[in-house]
Amino acid sequence: MNEWHRLTAVEAARRLARRELSAEALLRSCLERIAAREPEVRAFAHLDADAALAQARALDAGPLRGLLHGLPLGVKDILDTADQPTACGTPIYAGHRPPADAAPVALARGAGAVIAGKTVTTELANMTAGVTRHPLNPAHSPGGSSSGSAAAVADFMLPLALGTQTAGSIVRPAAYCGVVGFKPSFGRAPRAGVKPNAESMDVVGGFGRTVEDAALLAAVLLGDRRALDEPVPETFRLGLAPGPDRDHAADDVIACWQQAVRVLAPRLARCEDAALPADVADIAALQGALQAHETALSLAHEHRVHRERLSPALLELLDRGAALDAVQVEALRARAARWRSDVDTLFERFDVLLAPSTRDTAPAGLAFTGDPLYCRPWSLLGLPCVHLPFARGANGLPVGLQLVGRKGEDHRVLAAAKRAMAWLG
Repeated sequence: MNEWHRLTAVEAARRLARRELSAEALLRSCLERIAAREPEVRAFAHLDADAALAQARALDAGPLRGLLHGLPLGVKDILDTADQPTACGTPIYAGHRPPADAAPVALARGAGAVIAGKTVTTELANMTAGVTRHPLNPAHSPGGSSSGSAAAVADFMLPLALGTQTAGSIVRPAAYCGVVGFKPSFGRAPRAGVKPNAESMDVVGGFGRTVEDAALLAAVLLGDRRALDEPVPETFRLGLAPGPDRDHAADDVIACWQQAVRVLAPRLARCEDAALPADVADIAALQGALQAHETALSLAHEHRVHRERLSPALLELLDRGAALDAVQVEALRARAARWRSDVDTLFERFDVLLAPSTRDTAPAGLAFTGDPLYCRPWSLLGLPCVHLPFARGANGLPVGLQLVGRKGEDHRVLAAAKRAMAWLG
């Protein structure tokens, strides 16, 4: 087996653009890796090697298509694909064939990506686990809900994959699997053709093995070359934002935090505590309540017609969300709006914030995909996040932290993440 599948997306893209590497050769290397590892990792909900090879050959026979020319891409199985089924991690939609690509998939195809397969999602992108296992230790969860996408990139099956996040579904599996996860600002990437959960928080982003890889994908998803081309700063102003739930972090996360501050602080223009608004102690709980309500609206059909085919955990969430009345929901939304305004003022003093990504390393067992506690605030606030994978816990599994940027300044948080990773190693 050759080693093309181990190239970063950026390096593979350079070789493909110079025609030093063919899309077919790169894809065949990835398919060989998938054949060797998929029985253990189980990252894919659907894989059609022949169709993917036909895409690669067509790209090799034609002109360069765009930033992702010839790069194999995994697509989370809640994003519609015209040529592959979209089952959304539930038997309700087994074998469903959408008539068109979701907008992010169409953008990726237009930029030359090879849609290699559909990656496993949790049930309707909620908390009930799919079949995917952690690529470094199959006795542990890879996280969720973008389980298969994170695992496929971490295990060198694919250089890039699409994911979605409502609470922590990009950053958390990125942290557990040890890859870069990019969650854009709310509203920056299109969502047409993506199975919705919470309309005020859902975003489409993705995974790469380096920040540069994630930025390459972001440039396509956002339609913004700045995600790729923004100059990497020599230094930046960093606000330390462990959040109101800081005491819930495990020892491995605390050690990771201390390591990052020790390495970064001497190199930064500013590194100090960023005081969040005084009344955000329950921000994670508020996000969970609002998400439950909006998910109950989005999944009203499944809730009403297919109750018997939903997991008990999802049924409980939908019942709880549906029980909130309009007055309660408006009060939640008013608090969230005030926090968005208050937190935005922090970025007058800081370029980015540093926050934990997870409470611990990947949990043992496959039934629990992990707690999105430390991702919930930033998802509620709609801010762009980049997970930085740079450390290991005592059990040998990955651990890292996330940088959080000002809403709409996705290119700047990506540029700062490049610099931070260069320092953190």
